[in-house]
Amino acid sequence: MLAARVEMLQQMPIFGGISEDTLEFLLAPAPTVEVPAGEFFFQEGDSPHGMFVLEAGRVTIFKSWKGRSLLLHRLKQGDCFGEMSLLDLSPRSASVRADAPCTAVALTPANLYRLYEHNTAQFALIQMNIGRELSRRLRIVDDLLLRARMGEVLPPVKHL
Repeated sequence: MLAARVEMLQQMPIFGGISEDTLEFLLAPAPTVEVPAGEFFFQEGDSPHGMFVLEAGRVTIFKSWKGRSLLLHRLKQGDCFGEMSLLDLSPRSASVRADAPCTAVALTPANLYRLYEHNTAQFALIQMNIGRELSRRLRIVDDLLLRARMGEVLPPVKHL
């Protein structure tokens, strides 16, 4: 099971360049979380408790605005979510609901601090990778905002 988790993480941008032994060290204390279909991993405004790596299932990420829920993303096995909380420790910016029964690995700030004490270079690389991933996402959103402000009609977003 641990080998499969390490392999899954090695395919993710956030863990790119991280050694197998470091991933094993990081995963050793990480709990597995099971969330039934229709239940939430977390909701917008909740306190941050770390990120999740989806091992099985599908989730929907959405935000609420003026009493409506707006779909942001749908994720599947091998995707991660909640990583912003590892950097900014701010309340959750969106809600994540399980669309099917889900199993995920939870990585908390305590897991990362443990890694920091063990291998500062690998810890720093994960932090840089998270920053790169968030920057990539911000560029996409900036482009969408610019296009919308310039009057381009964007594809419709589905409401939940």
